[in-house]
This record gives sequence, C-alpha cells and structure tokens, in this order.
Amino acid sequence: MQSTDKLAVDATPDIQAVVDILKPFVAAIVVGNPLQIKAIAQAKVKTDKIDAEVLANLLRCDFLPDVWEPDPQTQRLRHLTGVRSALISDRTRLKNRIHSVLAGLLVVLPEGGLFTSKGLAWARSVKLPDDARRTVDRFLRLYDAVEAELESLDIELRTLAHHDARVRLLMTLPGVAHGVALTLIAALGDISRFRDGDHAASYLGLTPVVRQSAGKSYRGSITKAGSSTSRAMLTQAAQHATEHPGPLGAFYRRLKKRKTRNIAIVATARKLVTIAYMTLKNNEPYRYAQPDRVRSKLRHAERACDKASKPIKPSVSDPPSEPANRLNRTYVRTGLPIAQGPGDWTSGERRALTEAGVIEFAETVHSPPPKRGPKPKTILK
Repeated sequence: MQSTDKLAVDATPDIQAVVDILKPFVAAIVVGNPLQIKAIAQAKVKTDKIDAEVLANLLRCDFLPDVWEPDPQTQRLRHLTGVRSALISDRTRLKNRIHSVLAGLLVVLPEGGLFTSKGLAWARSVKLPDDARRTVDRFLRLYDAVEAELESLDIELRTLAHHDARVRLLMTLPGVAHGVALTLIAALGDISRFRDGDHAASYLGLTPVVRQSAGKSYRGSITKAGSSTSRAMLTQAAQHATEHPGPLGAFYRRLKKRKTRNIAIVATARKLVTIAYMTLKNNEPYRYAQPDRVRSKLRHAERACDKASKPIKPSVSDPPSEPANRLNRTYVRTGLPIAQGPGDWTSGERRALTEAGVIEFAETVHSPPPKRGPKPKTILK
C-alpha cells in the first residue's frame, strides 16, 4: 500500500473504524453504497475476490456510488441518539414483561397507570405469589437502572440541544422536542448535500416506492431506506402534530378524511421533514408555531445546562428592541432568529393558509400580546 493509492470499500456498520485507521496511509478511501453497487454490477457468482474486482473497476472508472462520510460531530450525535433509542427499547421491553406477569395473575392495575410514582409504589408493595413477587422485583430493579441511565443521557442530550442552533430551530416545529431534533440532525448531517426537502425525505425512506412502465404507474408503501430510528421518531412527532391548529395539523386532518390514519401519519412525517429542511436552509424558525409550546420546549432543554454556563444571547442581526408580535418576541427572547410575519407572506402562502382554514390562527400567533391592565387597588376598610 502506497500513499498515492485509492481504496474502495463496502459500507458496513463498522466500516468507519476501518476508514479512520487506513485514511492516513492512502490518498483517498471511497465507501461504496452496497445497494447501488448491487444494482449496477449484479452477478450470479459472488465471492470476495469478484466483489473486490468489481469495486476496483468501478473506482477506476469513477463510477462507484459512494456514501456520505459524516463529520465527527455528526458521528457523535448518531452514537448518542442510537444509545438513547436502545435504552428506550429496553425500558419498553421491561414494562411489557412486568405487565405480562401481572396480567397472567389477573391483577387489576391501579388507576392512572403502572409506571407512575404511585403506580410503581403500588407494584413494589402489592401482594403476589412468591415466584411472581421475586420476578416483578427483578424487573423493577432493571427498570430503575435503565431509567436512571436514560435520564443521565437525556440531560446530556438536552445540553447539546440547548447549545446547537440547528436543533433549537427544529424544536420550533410542532411535535419536535430535543430528542426528535437531535435524531434528525444526526441522520441528515449537512443539509446542503440535499437538493430539496423531498430528497431529504427520500434519504430517510419516507417516500413511496414508484414503479412506472409503458404508461402504467404503481405506488407502493414507503421505501424504508435510511435510519429506522429517525423514521420512528418522526412518526411519533407527527402523531403529536396532528392536533396542531396550524397548517401541519390541517394537512393531516384533510388527508385523514380520504386515507387511513397510518398513511396520514406517515405523510405528515414526510411533510415534517420537508419543513425541517426549509427551516435549516433558510435559518428561520417555524412561522406558525404556538409561542407557549416553543417556550416550554426550549426551557426544558435549558434547565439541563450547567448553571454556570452563559445563557445564549440573541445574534447581532436581531433588532435591538423586542418585536411587537407574540411569536417573534418568544424567538428573540430565546436567542432565535425572527420569522416572517403576515406582512411578508406571499399571495400564494396566504391563499394556501386560507384554503386550509388556518389563516386566522396564523395571524393570531403574530398578533401583539394582550396588554396587562393595572392591578386593582386594595381598599382598606
């Protein structure tokens, strides 16, 4: 191996460690996309020697479809969000096992749920047969350990969210808290590599399979390419966004009238990705957010930060005085850029909001905050 050589490798879960080791010794390393390579050079006989020759020939002809190599910060985000997803899966599995033991004994669960402070206290004290009691206690100890690790990791992620301007921009979207925002940033990485929001949604596997030939077109389910964790998180965010009084919630409710709920949820998740792409590209927070919800999410992330850390101050491009409308006043106070108000909306945007029946809500969030009247005087008798 010489310093002028170029290497071609297949993308695998652990290939990044190999690339980091070999990169100082060669001119370049190209990580190929195995799905696209298979479509280009599929052979009936498949061996390691044949695969290596195929990769070498594709690299020599500059026809090797490569994958994007994430930067160290994106790699760290992918690692942390992956660990968080694994811990949540472990916690859910333990909850299901405890529920299964109690259901097998026909035990009536307390009102309000089992995994609340009162519910957990009840689960630790309820009388059960000896074997069942020991089993539930084991699962509860594992649940407490996983919950503690998840809380510790969540504090770290909320701190990262508070100090990352991109994440805080995404947190202005309906249904998107720090977990969803960090997972989306980790999956997309540098958004400039996508032509538009539709390509970003396709990268995450949220676009339908299309097969068209001889005037016939078939549209199937979504491709499910890319990060499964991101799709799951976006689907959860879309479920929260269905009740939003703005255009995103109206999009779901309109689609729900002629499609099944699952299809409408996935379509809303795809719409959420396209809006997130435009939010990051234009460096503009969501124009139709609810100020109270945004303030609550950002404060939740801020509480995780060390008290000694300096608060984020508005950028110098922000106006020196607070805006008159409610939404932009919230954005300025939390160090975010301002969003375009009704006076800057195009005729097409106004027409779309009117047709969706949300123009009144959109104008309301940009209206001046209500003035507080004088405090009533106390009359001493």
